[in-house]
Amino acid sequence: MAKISINLATGSLQQEEIIVGIDLGTTNSLVAFINPDKNPQVINDTGKGLLVPSVVHFNAMGDTVVGNEAKEFLITDPSNTIFSVKRLLGRSYKDVAAHQDTFSYKIIDDDTEALVKIEAGGKFYTPIELSAEILKELKARAEHALKTPVNRAVITVPAYFNDSQRQATRDAGKLAGLDVLRIVNEPTAASLAYGLGLDPTVQKTIAVYDLGGGTFDVSVLSIQNGIFEVLATNGNTFLGGDDFDRAIVHYWIEQNKLDAATLQQDAPLMQSLRLKAEEAKKALSTQNIFNEKLGEIWCSIDKITFEKLIAAKVAETLDACKQALSDAKLSVEAIDEVVMVGGSTRTPYVKSQVSAFFGRDVHDQINPDEVVALGAAIQADILAGNRSDILLLDVTPLSLGIETMGGLMDVIIPRNAKVPTKAGRQYTTSIDGQVNMKISVFQGERDLVSENRKLAEFDLKGIPSMPAGFPKVDINFILNADGILTIQAIEQRSGVKQEIDITPSYGLTDDTVEQMLIDSITHAKSDVEQRMLIEARSEGEQLVYTAERFVKKNGFVLTAEEITETAVYIQALKDALGEGVKDNILKKADELNEFTRPFAERLMDIAVSQAMKGKSIE
Repeated sequence: MAKISINLATGSLQQEEIIVGIDLGTTNSLVAFINPDKNPQVINDTGKGLLVPSVVHFNAMGDTVVGNEAKEFLITDPSNTIFSVKRLLGRSYKDVAAHQDTFSYKIIDDDTEALVKIEAGGKFYTPIELSAEILKELKARAEHALKTPVNRAVITVPAYFNDSQRQATRDAGKLAGLDVLRIVNEPTAASLAYGLGLDPTVQKTIAVYDLGGGTFDVSVLSIQNGIFEVLATNGNTFLGGDDFDRAIVHYWIEQNKLDAATLQQDAPLMQSLRLKAEEAKKALSTQNIFNEKLGEIWCSIDKITFEKLIAAKVAETLDACKQALSDAKLSVEAIDEVVMVGGSTRTPYVKSQVSAFFGRDVHDQINPDEVVALGAAIQADILAGNRSDILLLDVTPLSLGIETMGGLMDVIIPRNAKVPTKAGRQYTTSIDGQVNMKISVFQGERDLVSENRKLAEFDLKGIPSMPAGFPKVDINFILNADGILTIQAIEQRSGVKQEIDITPSYGLTDDTVEQMLIDSITHAKSDVEQRMLIEARSEGEQLVYTAERFVKKNGFVLTAEEITETAVYIQALKDALGEGVKDNILKKADELNEFTRPFAERLMDIAVSQAMKGKSIE
C-alpha cells in the first residue's frame, strides 16, 4: 500500500494528488479543480456537460442511474427517482413532514426523531447513501476527465447547515470513497471565487445572495485577515427557481382553462409542463415572449407577465435580506460587495431587484451555477498548501465524538475543523426511568468506536426519572488553541451537569494518525454499511419496545383482532432483527408503523373526548 504522510498542523494528507472542490447542490452538483494555469475550472466530462443534476434513479434490477440520464425518469418513473435529497440531509421526518407533498417518492414516517429514510425500487435508503451516489458520479466524471484518481475533496454546504447536516455531508463523501478535507460554507466559497478574502490586508463586509432551484439563502459575511466570519444568515429552504416554474404552470392551467385537480393525478403530464415552464423561464432571460405547444396545451407567456408572477417570491427573498442585515445589526450601506449565486439569479428581474435593494452593482460576472464549485477548488488549493499568501488556521487532525447505541461513533468535532472550536449535539435516553448516562469519548475516523481510540469515559448522574426520549442532554465539545478538549454534559430539564478536560492527541505519533486515516479510507464502504445496519437494528428494537409497551398500557382502545395482528407484525420485525438484513428490518418496521399508526390517534381522540367531559384519562 502507498504511504501517505500527514501534516499534523493542518490535518491534510501530503500527497502529489489532486484535491477537487465539490458543490453538492439541491438541483445540480458540480466538481472543479485548479488547472495547470493555476486557475479554478469546472470539470466538463465529454458529452455530459458541466452540471450534474442531483437526481438518482433506481430501476427494477436495482441498478443506479445518476445525473442527466436519471432526470429523464422524473416523468416516466417518479416514485423511484429521487431529487432534492440535499433537503433531507441530517433531517428527521418531523423536519420535512409539512413538505411531504413536494416529493414524488416515499419518505418513511416512523414517527420518531430518527433521520428520514426513502423507499425506492423496493429498498430503503438514507439521504447519506443517496448523496453518496451523486458524489460517486462527480468523482467518476472528474477521474475520467482528468485521467487520474480523485480521492480527496472539499465539499460546500449552506451556511445555515447545522452540525448534523454537516456530518451527514461528510459521511456521504466517505461512502463515495472521498476523504473530505473540509466542509466549507457556500457563501465563503463564492466569495473566494471573486477573490474576496484572498488579500489578508483588506477588510470587507459582503452579502451573498444565493437563489437556486429549490432553496434561497442570504449570508452576511465579515472578512478580516483572510478569515471569514458568518455574521447572519436567512432564507427559505423551500423557495427557489422551482417556484418560478410552478407559477408559470399555474398560469398556463388558468389560460387553457384546465382542471387542476385532474392534472395533479397525471404525474407525467405535470412533469412535462414543469419542464416546459423551466424552458420558458430560461428563454425569458434573453427574449420578451415564449410561445410553444405541449400536445393540445398552449404554453405562451411574455416577460412582463412572468415578472408579475414571480414578484411576490422575489420580494420574499428581499425581506430575508432585510432580516439578515437586522440580525447582523448592519445597514444596507455597510455592505461593501454583493455576490450572486445560483442559476435563478440569471433572471434579469431578480438581478435588478437585488441591485436596487443594496443600492449597488452586484457581482455576477462568474457563471452563478459554477461560482461555488470554483471557490471550493480555491479552498482545496489552499489546503494543499499551494497558496503561501493565505493564512491556514490550525485544525484538528482527527475527528472527536462519542459512542452511541450499537457502538457507533457519533462525530461532534470533525477532522480538519478549525481550532479553537466548539460544537455540540443533543441526546436523550432509550429506556424508561434511566437516571444515568455513560458518555464515552473517542478519536478517529471509523464508524465503529471499537476501531477508534478511546480518550475518556464518565457518567452523567442524577438525570430525573422520565419516560424514554423525554430527557434532553446537551453534550458540548470545546477544543481550545492548545488542543485541550473540554466536554460538558447538561440535562436541560434539571440542570444536572458534568464536565471533564482531556488532551485529544496525547500519545499519537505521526505514523499512528497516518495509519488511522488510511484505515478509514480503506474501510469506508464496509464501515458505512455496518453503521446503516446497526442504526436499522437500533430503530427496530426501539420500535418493538414502544409497540409492546403501547399494547400493554393501552390495550383497551384495541380490538382483540388488532392486538393479535399487532403481535404478528411485532414478531415479523423481531424475526427480521434476528436475520440482520438492513432493508428487511426497515421494511418490517415500516409495516408495523403503518398498521399501528391509527392506534395513537384513537387514543388521542378518546383523551380529548374525556377532557371535554371534564374527566381525565391515564
